Amino acid sequence: MKRKIYNELLKWKNAAKGRTAVLIDGARRVGKSYIVEDFARNEYKSYILIDFGKEDKQLKMLFEEQLSDLDTFFRMLSLVKNTKLYPRESVIVFDEVQQYPPARAAIKHLVNDGRYDYIETGSLVSINRNVKNIVIPSEEERLDMYPMDFEEFLWAMGQEDLMDYVRECFSARTPLGNMLHRKTMELFRQYMIVGGMPQAVESYVKEGNFEKVDRIKRNILSIYRADISKYAASHEQKVTQVFDTIPSQLQRHEKKFRIGELEKGARSRNYSNAFFWLEESRVINVCYVATEPNVGLNLNRDDAKRKLYMADTGLLIAMAFSEKDIQQGQLYKKLMFDKLEINKGMLVENVVAQMLKTSGNKLYFYSDSSHEKDDRMEIDFLVRKPSVTSRHNISPIEVKSSTRYTLTSLNKCINKYGEYLSTPYVVHSSDYMEKDGITFIPLYMTPLL
Repeated sequence: MKRKIYNELLKWKNAAKGRTAVLIDGARRVGKSYIVEDFARNEYKSYILIDFGKEDKQLKMLFEEQLSDLDTFFRMLSLVKNTKLYPRESVIVFDEVQQYPPARAAIKHLVNDGRYDYIETGSLVSINRNVKNIVIPSEEERLDMYPMDFEEFLWAMGQEDLMDYVRECFSARTPLGNMLHRKTMELFRQYMIVGGMPQAVESYVKEGNFEKVDRIKRNILSIYRADISKYAASHEQKVTQVFDTIPSQLQRHEKKFRIGELEKGARSRNYSNAFFWLEESRVINVCYVATEPNVGLNLNRDDAKRKLYMADTGLLIAMAFSEKDIQQGQLYKKLMFDKLEINKGMLVENVVAQMLKTSGNKLYFYSDSSHEKDDRMEIDFLVRKPSVTSRHNISPIEVKSSTRYTLTSLNKCINKYGEYLSTPYVVHSSDYMEKDGITFIPLYMTPLL
């Protein structure tokens, strides 16, 4: 399936010309191996794929014994893989490189040699055990890969041009109109339910069977749990606790993650390694509180308060509901037609967080629990303008899952912090509109913020 990161790899190849390697970092099952091999097959005369999750000791010995003699190293590698290598026309792919750190450390030496290009893929690439005793090569560029975004989902569904039209409407500040809005929202609900894991999307495109999609997503969740057991080491219990409570924490009206619900007397610092592990694995998206909505969001970050979202909303749905619910209650179909009596706020807010993160935004929210009524407010997300000016740099974003809502917090924020704020947005299920200085956008326009 078509992925945007392909063009990013093409830009790297044309710009770097062998002077750097590139590391594709992303959660398991987001399609790293597939897209890299597809790129290598299409853009080079030949390629060698080394999967460190499967390779035997014989190949690994080349890195331990032959790196000082690269002529012999490449000759042996070419013979083992039965692939001829062509200087400046071949690429060597290190797949799942975190499973063999010495190969990552060798990148500096290999890139400096200059004969071939190098692409690495991995997850958990910064976890201590995966960088122990190696020097991270400065010749390594890094690209983040996420689950398929809404536009990639549309491409898979055969809707090649729809998002282009959505962009045009957003730029022109006009609605899509009833017919196209309904169509796009129907596709968006499918995206939210299926999620962006390529295997799940492929199954849905081919068969349209929600139960089969659900089994795929549950298998992916099992892989994530196995990774926790394998890689989280002494933090396994705490990582599992945090991971398992994400759906119930998001179900609450106030979605800040409450450490106290994990164990009595728990403190944020006791779980810092668990938060780091889950964020580094790309399984979750962390949204930090900013104590003031000004341009220095990172400077105003309070690490003790955060919201945790699943990196893929389709996986969140599989976590939140039992397999029995899916099979017997036709839950997915009810979600599809907006007929399920649940708090949809957690799903909608999660998918907005997912889209903001995938489009390159760091996630922040604003919360003030002051005793003064006029100061109490919570803003779901804060997004900084691409170009910083002396004033009006931050767009506050409120997410609404129903058609009936109030804007109490957003209006308080505008009144109190007007000079800090750029365009205030409400993300909802209706079409584009502007009213009283606030821009209301449909959910599917979120990636354009």
